[in-house]
Amino acid sequence: MTEKEVRLFGSWASAFSLRVEWALKLKGIEYEFVNEDIPFNKSKELLRLNPVTKKIPVLVHNSKPLPESLVIIEYIDETWTEGYLIMPKDPYERAQARFWAKFAEDKCLPATFGVLLKEGEAQQTMLQEAREAFKTLEQALGSKNFFGGDQIRYLDLAIGWYAFWVPIYEEIESVSIVDNENAPLLKAWFARILDVDMIKTSLPPRDKVYELSKRLQAHWRNASPLK
Repeated sequence: MTEKEVRLFGSWASAFSLRVEWALKLKGIEYEFVNEDIPFNKSKELLRLNPVTKKIPVLVHNSKPLPESLVIIEYIDETWTEGYLIMPKDPYERAQARFWAKFAEDKCLPATFGVLLKEGEAQQTMLQEAREAFKTLEQALGSKNFFGGDQIRYLDLAIGWYAFWVPIYEEIESVSIVDNENAPLLKAWFARILDVDMIKTSLPPRDKVYELSKRLQAHWRNASPLK
């Protein structure tokens, strides 16, 4: 397939557009990155390309837009079939990878954001839920180096951003979400995946993500949710 007109509408500080970038880079696909001012000032082009959810990321390939990061990752793997294999070959392993990716979206994601955005008793509830969710997610890793085995694959891309963002949220709130007591295997995976060159060189500046997280935290705690 041609790489003609491959554009990615995302944000420099978005974990969801970042995992699509990882997939594109693993495949060696050249693309144009269009940075959106999310959530403050969405462009008319983004709203035209994704009128349903009005969210990033949106991949545009041959003028055809496709939203939702996990859907995009599978599309990339199925469209550019040569080179790096992102999805497992075995149907059962593919289904398992999708299951755990959805588990992380349904359980780990809201609890992690809740730790940052909530306060008091509500935050403690979110913290407990996050710790339990990540402990459960650790089952999918087991003793493997990566969720994909010896190499990073779909599930590593889907949840790899936690390795970078969770420690930032932990530092902001002086809490422990993933640690050597609660999820030692997952904690070790955090270090391994962040040491992969492609992952490491694609990460946004940590200090800027920290500052933006503090800004968003203050806004959510002191005002109505951002549109």
